[in-house]
Amino acid sequence: MNGINNRVKLNNGLEMPVLGLGVFQVEDGQVVIDSVKAAIRNGYRSIDTAAIYQNEEGVGQGIKEALEENGLKREELFITSKVWNADLGYQSTLDAFELSLKKLGLDYLDLYLIHWPVEGKFVESWKALETLYKNGKVKAIGMSNFQIHHLKEVIANAEIMPMVNQIELHPMLSQVELREFLKENSIQVEAWAPLMQGQLFENETLQEIANKHNKSIAQVVLRWHLQNGIVIIPKSIKEHRIQENANIFDFELTEEDMTLINALNQNHRVGPDPDHFDF
Repeated sequence: MNGINNRVKLNNGLEMPVLGLGVFQVEDGQVVIDSVKAAIRNGYRSIDTAAIYQNEEGVGQGIKEALEENGLKREELFITSKVWNADLGYQSTLDAFELSLKKLGLDYLDLYLIHWPVEGKFVESWKALETLYKNGKVKAIGMSNFQIHHLKEVIANAEIMPMVNQIELHPMLSQVELREFLKENSIQVEAWAPLMQGQLFENETLQEIANKHNKSIAQVVLRWHLQNGIVIIPKSIKEHRIQENANIFDFELTEEDMTLINALNQNHRVGPDPDHFDF
């Protein structure tokens, strides 16, 4: 891997950037507009948002301004959003998608995800995503926070295989079994909270590896993801951090480094357990 424009090929042939900007908990309006513009200005081509983040309008405005300022075309970007739990079900998912599209000011999405596996509802929502995909409204479909048993239920009822599963994933929650299942089924794994929301920044093992490579802990952890074939969407609203998070293509972790980082796993979540959530 040698550049921010590196992409992975999904199971339908679409290419997805390995690095993107996540905007979870980024305030709508100027803050998110500036974050999106800073990311695109610095070479990012993937932006990940969701209906529940309540910042799709700002993301859309940031995209619009960034395209104009950088002389880019919409097709050069990869935009993701997600349907929220309250909107799961067939028709309500279709309606939620149209609302997200309107807020973003776009004609299509590159990736649309079911945000959480709400029992009894996610299969119907998957059928809606298949409809959107067949109609050309979205170029790829998938889910977020789905465990193996959720995925098996979708696959058993699906016409179209999921292309992406976005999950909490970082060295303290390495999700090896789930990643193996996704690999076996040609579903791309994507990490949210790849830096464990900053909770890794005091880790001594990671600091030693970072010192060895003259990199930050954040850069080491993001590089660990990439070398494991994981798509990443680190969040930041500061331009120097956005730049730092992208400066991970000029070094490589050794096999020993990877083994040491793998050994940090404690199955520790910073977010909700997908089998026990009540929202």
